[in-house]
Amino acid sequence: MTSLKLNDFSPPEVPEFLIKTLSNAEYTDTHTAMLERTLVKIDAKKQSTPICDELWLVEHDDVYTLGQAGKKEHILYDNGTPIIHTDRGGQVTWHGTGQLTVYFLWDLHAIGFGVRDLVSHAEQAIEDIVNDYLPNALVARARRDAPGVYIYNSDGDMLGKIASLGFKIKHGHSYHGIAINLTNDLSAFNTINPCGYAGMTMVKLEQFGQFNSNQTHELILKFIHNLQKRHEGEIALRAI
Repeated sequence: MTSLKLNDFSPPEVPEFLIKTLSNAEYTDTHTAMLERTLVKIDAKKQSTPICDELWLVEHDDVYTLGQAGKKEHILYDNGTPIIHTDRGGQVTWHGTGQLTVYFLWDLHAIGFGVRDLVSHAEQAIEDIVNDYLPNALVARARRDAPGVYIYNSDGDMLGKIASLGFKIKHGHSYHGIAINLTNDLSAFNTINPCGYAGMTMVKLEQFGQFNSNQTHELILKFIHNLQKRHEGEIALRAI
């Protein structure tokens, strides 16, 4: 388990959206700030003074979060890590050191996205970047039946889930987002049914042998640039 060292990361200058980094981020404070910022963006648009979209790159302090419809029975036992109810979609997941969480504070109407477009663009951006760091025998891809991105071998066997998604939409504006397992301790998922799926194996990019913590900032830059192009309509959705 290695920190992402977001304090040492210098985000690129991107005119389309503001990029914010948060390290050792306490979940409740971060969520409060994200919701408040979204409400400011909604109000600014009503006043015809829209504010640019934002990406928040976050490494949280260890926490379990339950989505709006989250069921407590998916928490198998309490290991002392805080458990917080939140307003995103989805069931229970974990955030913490070594996992990259990205929050999308976007005006979906302004960029012509529906909710399904947002989810598919997020999943396909993850696929694009994760596949850059996988051996040829493996592939990252999304599933029709369960949001997120999964790793498959050449025989089509699913090895596990590497990225989770959970968004909230308010007046056409998105917040919350995605989480990609990079270098984190996977044992944190042993106390839950990840995203509500009993027996779901969680994996991280580091375990497949072509990614290490020294490449974290390189990966984040690739992800930002991919999302920038999708935000601007320069990368179209692939067939699902």
